[in-house]
Amino acid sequence: MQNRRDFLKTSAKIASLFAIGGLASQSLLANDSKQGVKMEFLTLNNGIQMPILGLGTYALTGKSGQKTMSEAIEIGYRLFDSAQMYGNEAELGAAIRASGLKREEFFVETKLLDSSSEDATKKSIEKSLKTLGMDTIDLLLIHSPYPHAKAMYKAMESFYKQGILKSIGISNFGAKAYHDFVQSCEVIPAVNQCETHLLMQQIPLREAMKKHNTILQSWSPFIAGKGSILDNQTLKKLSAKYNKTPAQIILRFLIEQGIGVIPKTSKKNRLQENINVFDFALSEQDKKILIGLDTNKSSFSWTNY
Repeated sequence: MQNRRDFLKTSAKIASLFAIGGLASQSLLANDSKQGVKMEFLTLNNGIQMPILGLGTYALTGKSGQKTMSEAIEIGYRLFDSAQMYGNEAELGAAIRASGLKREEFFVETKLLDSSSEDATKKSIEKSLKTLGMDTIDLLLIHSPYPHAKAMYKAMESFYKQGILKSIGISNFGAKAYHDFVQSCEVIPAVNQCETHLLMQQIPLREAMKKHNTILQSWSPFIAGKGSILDNQTLKKLSAKYNKTPAQIILRFLIEQGIGVIPKTSKKNRLQENINVFDFALSEQDKKILIGLDTNKSSFSWTNY
């Protein structure tokens, strides 16, 4: 991981980011759930409402994984991010059914592995539906810019038109890959799920997606613990100022930029901590300070933004 730069950046960069975040924040809607948990929503480019915060389920498998998902539901989580690669679609479907809540109260998203053709992708989508035990999926993404991504997306567009997929999108597409991809899309991706955190705020990508109102969703907002981001002294100062944890400061900052977040944890206290970020707001000055932490460098060797 690259070393963190000094937080002071140019005023032009700050103004640009506020413009991006300001446009995105216009799509936020505040609401209290029946469980008394506050949540904000993003309006996707097809009009669908998506919770801005949910649970990332990577590595949440088997009985223990399903237990964590059930605990998250009890706490008030309604958006869950799964993937064929994670091998836990069955656990997610089981946790939702066991909750006793109506299917429409949830926003379920999952991601496809590579397929060799449009027909193969259709079978892959049907497999995810069967594994989840659901008739519809709220958001289906292509997990990575695969060689057959355009053919895969054609199959997704077909299922979208049938109403089986409520919204469709992509994951891990950088600015250039995104620009090239949307040229052939009949249905513009609603979401692009990418590595996004304080050290990589994806400003060029957000600018590229703004034209089509594709929303950025952050995976690994805490950088998977790399570089001890939660021990950052700037975050600690803000943590003391707002009486919130460093993790909550990070999530609030991303949310105020109009970025969806799906922090992953298997610990109940962390589940509660991560969702408790809708009762405070960062000052403009503090947001400028956090913008200054951006290096626009990936912290993961396998990414290609």
